[in-house]
Amino acid sequence: MAPKGTTDKEYIRNLEAVVLTQKDLISSQEKQLVNQEKQLSNQEKLISALEQKLERMNELLLNAQRARFGQSSEKRDYVMPNQLGIFNEAETEQDHKAPKPTGETLTVKEHQRKRKPKRTAEELTAGLPAKEVVLDLLEDERSCSACGHPLKQIGKKFLYEELEIIPQQVRVVKYYSATYACENCEKESGYAHIYSIKAPPRLIKHSLASPSTVANVMTRKYVDGLPLYRQEKIWAREGVALSRATMSNWVIQTAQTWLKPLYRRLKKRLLDSRVIYADETVVQVLKEDGKPASSESRMWVYGSGERSGRPIRFFEYQPDRSRKHAAAFLKGFTGCLVTDGYAGYNQVTGAVRCGCWAHMRRKWREAMPKGATTATSKAAIGYEYCNKLFALEKKFSELSDSVRKTARQVKAEPLLEAYWLWLKTLDPVPGSKLAEAAAYAQNQKPYLSAFLEYGEVDISNNFAENAIRPFAVGRKNWLFSDTTKGAQSSAIVYTLVETAKANGLDPYTYLLQLLTELPYLGRNPSQDDLDLFLPWQPALQAICASSASSEPAGDL
Repeated sequence: MAPKGTTDKEYIRNLEAVVLTQKDLISSQEKQLVNQEKQLSNQEKLISALEQKLERMNELLLNAQRARFGQSSEKRDYVMPNQLGIFNEAETEQDHKAPKPTGETLTVKEHQRKRKPKRTAEELTAGLPAKEVVLDLLEDERSCSACGHPLKQIGKKFLYEELEIIPQQVRVVKYYSATYACENCEKESGYAHIYSIKAPPRLIKHSLASPSTVANVMTRKYVDGLPLYRQEKIWAREGVALSRATMSNWVIQTAQTWLKPLYRRLKKRLLDSRVIYADETVVQVLKEDGKPASSESRMWVYGSGERSGRPIRFFEYQPDRSRKHAAAFLKGFTGCLVTDGYAGYNQVTGAVRCGCWAHMRRKWREAMPKGATTATSKAAIGYEYCNKLFALEKKFSELSDSVRKTARQVKAEPLLEAYWLWLKTLDPVPGSKLAEAAAYAQNQKPYLSAFLEYGEVDISNNFAENAIRPFAVGRKNWLFSDTTKGAQSSAIVYTLVETAKANGLDPYTYLLQLLTELPYLGRNPSQDDLDLFLPWQPALQAICASSASSEPAGDL
């Protein structure tokens, strides 16, 4: 019933207005609730994104700290000591015949190390020329103090020995040609025939450069890591005003004129290999056409493995990292190419691309948090799979190619099958290091599996990485190359000294032989003549055999 003074229609209209107002209020509250839910959802997404970003930043910080302060080795002992779990190590590694620790082993934190025997003086000085110095009595002391009778020498007593350093000697060698004349012809005709020996070929015309000086400069620079400006100071201390510009000219001219043909011959022999390992690193060239001085160029390295019997380390300078460079260099190569995950190598046609398990293991290691174990970290499980594979490869290292292929298919292939199945179970956080490692594994799967069909292929690209390391070490000293000619010449000399070292030759002696003999072959020597100077030739092995290895470097 409507209130007094209000008709039923007016009362109904008022009620309808109140209902509409309440509906509007409810609708507004529902909209506010939806907006709040959206805001809450956005906040949850933001929090999740920030958590992922924080996790990613923590990973980057951990990797940076590990790179700066942590162990650089990627060997199995780095993590997870005494882990059991999915690999049943207790059963598979049990060996009742394993030798027990003895007093000959030294216990260190978390591992044991064999005590190295102390080297004797005879071992340290083996192979060095020796000079005897006899400390003798003076003339007036060679009589008996008791009876005055002259003394008779009955022998000599050893006192001690020491190393003596003889500083490098520098001298000028002046060459003359003896001339002869025929006196009989001069008497009969008044004209004498003159005879003299033809001058030997010079490294550089109108220059003081000799095979020994240029080989010395190259060895100091590319083997010992001494930039030319430091060598300039060393020469000055020895009394020779030899500028870095002069030494740079010597290196470039002799490399381009006399060493380049042998450099090209080594490339041809490398492309005949069954397996080639490839890698590249940054080099800066200041005076390069069309590029600012601060831009990056590349030094590529290609090498044959230990199983080739004739190891080659070949360096090639290129202005960038374009995929066309590897394709051009390896044109016609039909063997196996072992590389890292760089997609540019996919442009190489005709070769079988093989992946690097050392890079794969490194990805898992980078994704592992501090103190990771297979129980707490999925990345640690992937890392341990890689360790198991490397342990098998160590056992197969002495097998022939065909036997190693069979052993891999029997032992390693089941391990890889388990690895790929486990990989499918991962659900990593997008953008994390674990996601990067999983993506790398999936993308590289066909290349990482290729080694199963080729017993001559090693499972890592460490040959190329080790070959390029001397260049990277030298780069820390000289920092950049001045010109493209200098960078190309550095590639030539690095190729020769590193290939010499890989074949057990002394780099200086090998360079000295090359710079002495190659000029006699002229500017265009035949391939047969060049083959005589390849570092595995028996004659060069006899002349240039090295008693020690050294770590190189570079500049120009």
